[in-house]
Amino acid sequence: MPLKQHHTLIRQLPIPSRIGKEESQYRRAKKLHAFRVGARRRVKDVAFMTVGVFSAAFGLEGFLLPNDFIDGGATGIALLVSSLTGWPLSALLVLINAPFIIIAYRSISREFAIKTMVAILGLAAVTASVPFPDMTHDKLLVAIFGGFCLGAGIGLSVRGGSVIDGTEVVALAASRKLGSTIGDVIMGINLIIFGVAAWLLGVETAMYAMVTYLAASKTVDFVVEGIEEYTGITIISPHHDEVRRMITHVMGRGLTVYTGRRGYGKDTHSIETEIIYCVITRLEISKLLTEVEKIDPNAFVVMSPVKDTRGGMIKKRPLEH
Repeated sequence: MPLKQHHTLIRQLPIPSRIGKEESQYRRAKKLHAFRVGARRRVKDVAFMTVGVFSAAFGLEGFLLPNDFIDGGATGIALLVSSLTGWPLSALLVLINAPFIIIAYRSISREFAIKTMVAILGLAAVTASVPFPDMTHDKLLVAIFGGFCLGAGIGLSVRGGSVIDGTEVVALAASRKLGSTIGDVIMGINLIIFGVAAWLLGVETAMYAMVTYLAASKTVDFVVEGIEEYTGITIISPHHDEVRRMITHVMGRGLTVYTGRRGYGKDTHSIETEIIYCVITRLEISKLLTEVEKIDPNAFVVMSPVKDTRGGMIKKRPLEH
């Protein structure tokens, strides 16, 4: 080969150093993105846990403890023992939740156990050191608002990747071995706590404890699942194009269209149909059903609850006029 052609061929070949440099820049950018995502998550978790700890401590010190009220779960056990013995609540919170932290380490993950330990120690420290005012002695207000503040604290801690009440941890571990649901295990634990409270503190105290627990549990659901409750809608109709345009332009929602086959009857297995799926808030269900009925009164509509969503076009976009 002539020398000139050889040099030309060399210039046309890719330069390994340049390729390696581009790959290293890509790796650095990818690592930087992963670091930013992880840092954002850690900051958010710390913020949720901090606010949750102070909210729970306020519920305990400002409402429940001064009025000898109790709650369900590990926190309820700590309140019950503190009411009977006079021991400091902060020490009891750590002592009673310590076995649950060990269970979390073995059955869930090391990170979750560490976060839970930090959250519980933080709750104990805030309860012991921060003076909260005694808000009220009205029993109904104590039960409702004490449960609300405690439930908000538990829910925010869960949003931060931890718990400040170990009942959920032991319920998860027990449900795996017993084959029952987590809710059944938690209900069984709380029935025992409320029964002991009725025996030692009186039936009225136990009844108020149930009110406190209901307020706390509903608040936990509200905080964890969010303000907006979403509903997944599946629509099967021969007028799927009109339904799709309605959801996009009238409702202002995103959707997914996928192909299925009819399964009813002997000769319908080969008939394809378009299936529409979208996610809306519960406040929009009535409007969507009305619009679908305008297009096809015989459309097959299936609704299912959605606890949380991520990504996609969930938030309503501005409509084009």
